[in-house]
Amino acid sequence: MGDASLPTVAVVGRPNVGKSTLLNRIVGRRAAIVEERPGVTRDRKEVEADWLGRSFVVVDTGGWMVRGDALDDKVSKQAEQAIAEADVLVVVVDATVGQTEEDARVARLARRAGRPVLLAVNKVDDTKQESLIWDFATLGLGDPIPVSALHGRGTGDLLDRVVAELGEPPSDEDADEPAVPSDADAGLFAVAIVGRPNVGKSTLFNRLIGDDRSIVHDMPGTTRDSVDTIVETDQGPIRFVDTAGMRRRAKVDEGTEYYSMVRALESIDLADVALLVIDATEGVTHQDQRLAERVDAAGCPIIVLLNKWELLDAEARAAAQADVTRRLAFLGDAPTLKISAASGKGVHKVLPALAGSIEDYRTRVPTAKVNRVIRAAQQAQPAPGGARVLYATQGAANPPTFTLFANRELSQPYLRYLERRLREDLDLGSTPIKVRVRRRSD
Repeated sequence: MGDASLPTVAVVGRPNVGKSTLLNRIVGRRAAIVEERPGVTRDRKEVEADWLGRSFVVVDTGGWMVRGDALDDKVSKQAEQAIAEADVLVVVVDATVGQTEEDARVARLARRAGRPVLLAVNKVDDTKQESLIWDFATLGLGDPIPVSALHGRGTGDLLDRVVAELGEPPSDEDADEPAVPSDADAGLFAVAIVGRPNVGKSTLFNRLIGDDRSIVHDMPGTTRDSVDTIVETDQGPIRFVDTAGMRRRAKVDEGTEYYSMVRALESIDLADVALLVIDATEGVTHQDQRLAERVDAAGCPIIVLLNKWELLDAEARAAAQADVTRRLAFLGDAPTLKISAASGKGVHKVLPALAGSIEDYRTRVPTAKVNRVIRAAQQAQPAPGGARVLYATQGAANPPTFTLFANRELSQPYLRYLERRLREDLDLGSTPIKVRVRRRSD
């Protein structure tokens, strides 16, 4: 999520006019998933951008639709909320299709918002097509601006207009409070919500952040991108990331799903804790196991959430708990919580569980205690080949990072043994720890 102190520019329009492509062109990277098919963007995606030294947040929305099924209505509601909250609106239309009734309805919605509105006519790939823009002049949104989001043509002129509408940023003297550091500098504790498609991740995400940020629907694959929101808690600000549901690689046969999976895996690699959401009515599947292995391999501690717990009777609950113990045994002492994301029951336990992980993550251990653990570990099981740790210290926290000074190279199995002893003897729970080895002669 972008800096809350920055102005917001919402990119809106009917489906498949190129809104996500335009956002990617503005921010200069593939921040939104793009595919030539209507309805790919379903959640609001917020990304920070900068033009001519003016910073702002760009919001990419799902296509606004006149009517449709329950999912279409939720997507449209997201777009309408983005319109209501934006400082500047960019309405995107498609030059190759011409004006449609849906375009006219979006235009009326934008005009009623009382915000500055810019009309971007997309897919004007060369000067021969520029005459097409005047078909949209009757929308009542001012002079149309020809752009080609795909090729970048005209996007600079559009951004010039955006910055002009935003005006000058407030001076430091006028600011009510200090600027919030950017995401990259804030060092926020990040929590990724992961799981198979349709297990209730987005419902849990919305419950935790207190805002219907992700579209929730009973069709698998609704969340196509990673959506993140920073929430103030008693433990300080926490970044919650709702990731796309991950299917087995053999089933990822669409370009969109492939990029969704890549984005979800990136979120796991950058997370400090993962909430692994499992559908308790189905138990721990082979896919759940593989996903847990992937998260564990990234060094990310896991809290297991058995969702839809209220749908199970006593016998099924016992079976589900046994399933976790048997099939996720490799996660060690990972906490397991029983919740109902839909009703909110049990969700209040999630933040206290995260507080424990955050505390472990920030742990600092006195050097003397670290060395006592290493000496005891070596006495119980000496390293092969005469290798020996001479001295050890914790060099950093977030996560706990230990440096071992050894007389020679330590084998990987022995390093894993020392990691396990450090975790257990220092009571670090499931938090990831890093162990570095430096050679030093006796």
